[in-house]
Amino acid sequence: MTLKICIAQLNFFVGDMQGNAQKIIAAARTAHSKGARLLLTPELSICGYAAEDLFLRPAFITACDDAVKTVARELAGLKDMVVVLGHPSGGGTRTRSVAVQQRHNAASVISEGQVLQTYAKRELPNYQVFDERRYFTPGQGTCVFTVRDGDQHLKVGLLICEDAWFDEPAQLAKQAGAQVLAVINASPFHVGKGVERIARMADRARAVELPLVYAHLVGGQDEVVFDGGSFALSATGELAARAPGFIEDLFEVDASALGATVTLSGQIQAQRSDEAELWDALVLGVRDYIGKNAFPGALLGLSGGIDSALVLAIAVDALGKDKVRAIMMPSPYTADISWLDAREMAARLDVRYDEISIVPQFEAFKESLAGEFKGLQEDTTEENIQARIRGVFLMALSNKFGSIVLTTGNKSEMATGYCTLYGDMAGGFAVIKDLAKTTVFRLTRWRNANDPYGTGQAPIPERIITRPPSAELRADQKDQDSLPPYEVLDAILERYMEEDQSVAEIIAAGFEADVVRRVTRLIKINEYKRRQAPIGIRVTHRSFGKDWRYPVTSKFHA
Repeated sequence: MTLKICIAQLNFFVGDMQGNAQKIIAAARTAHSKGARLLLTPELSICGYAAEDLFLRPAFITACDDAVKTVARELAGLKDMVVVLGHPSGGGTRTRSVAVQQRHNAASVISEGQVLQTYAKRELPNYQVFDERRYFTPGQGTCVFTVRDGDQHLKVGLLICEDAWFDEPAQLAKQAGAQVLAVINASPFHVGKGVERIARMADRARAVELPLVYAHLVGGQDEVVFDGGSFALSATGELAARAPGFIEDLFEVDASALGATVTLSGQIQAQRSDEAELWDALVLGVRDYIGKNAFPGALLGLSGGIDSALVLAIAVDALGKDKVRAIMMPSPYTADISWLDAREMAARLDVRYDEISIVPQFEAFKESLAGEFKGLQEDTTEENIQARIRGVFLMALSNKFGSIVLTTGNKSEMATGYCTLYGDMAGGFAVIKDLAKTTVFRLTRWRNANDPYGTGQAPIPERIITRPPSAELRADQKDQDSLPPYEVLDAILERYMEEDQSVAEIIAAGFEADVVRRVTRLIKINEYKRRQAPIGIRVTHRSFGKDWRYPVTSKFHA
């Protein structure tokens, strides 16, 4: 026998329960018309992931319950159709002093208008960006349900995301008679995560000797991106099917049974490079943040440097040229080639481009402060004034026309404080906040060599990539005047910030002691800046966001 399974790899909107319900209803009807008898939706699909403290509001849970009922009612006429629907369940109260948690991260098995079973997630992640123990109580049960198509039937064991990373939930499902595991997920993207998921799920399939279907969410939600790429594995862990990444898809998997043995099959999307996936993650993150928050477009300061060039290219790929505006704001220290390169890039991408000099404002500030600064040398104070003038201009344009300001700082700068509060940090969304400078160079070269969105040419002028990076806030300034070479800086940053290595361990690995102490000190003393930075897209396994929670005031440094 062959039974068709469909994965609703869809982009849901947090808090739009009725809209999400209608999306699921439409997917189920389409899947049924194509012969599918099982539709898997991602984890918490009815409310979107992650809803954070909205889970603590009784009205939110009530709205989720109503949406589940809507899905069941609207699909009552689909004969033999089973839908696995992710949603929060339970209630509880919240007082001023304590939250009484009785909620579950759950999934219901719905068929012909009835909720047949509801399963509560057993393993609740509480690391990196996850806070599930803040909101949910672990489940205790097991869920195995039957899918039928005529005289054919298949017993399916249901797991939710983290459940499948542990032995017991899958073993219990097999003991209850499951012939195949269905794992519904909302697993945030970072570079390399897709390969890791398949490897871990292959371990699980082999451990219980059952094939496995992995249904995954797609879309951007604040700082996280969900990359899709749903898949199916054989009982021996081989890849049997894989959906495309970063796009919505009703992905079909065929389950064929010969006796007690079930075999899964479907189309297999080729594995793409890290750079290709990284680009798509950034594009999707920008598109969904701006689209879901209803901004009419985006604007940014285009300096002629590589960071703003990369952000502009991402924004155009995400939104289209008509929704992006670039503003060049030259100072007394802006090099002629910066003007020329900015103009050329704007022309290549055909975006609106304007030049607004900050020289008159800069001179006015210096004149106003001349008495206060009498007898003192110019220093970073005057550099920061320039950055803050630019921030004021960009925010004024944002306020007047509604477009969001995209900041252009990278992870290396955010780590070391090589950025200005209320200046180049001013804005609403930090596109490359989690990209080290070396990754910025690598990704820029990748985009120039590839044309995934059909713009027809390399978007970034070569000189922007090859010239030495400079903030251009004083004469003849270069980044390396103040920072170690980026190859060294980024390597230290990765070890200290992403891998939690100590200062002593990094020095023992061969890095100069003075450089290590200097870099890690900069990371520590600039926490106050990062607390005031806009959110940005998470693309590594540890970003300066929800998975970096260090005190501003601390004496510890090791």
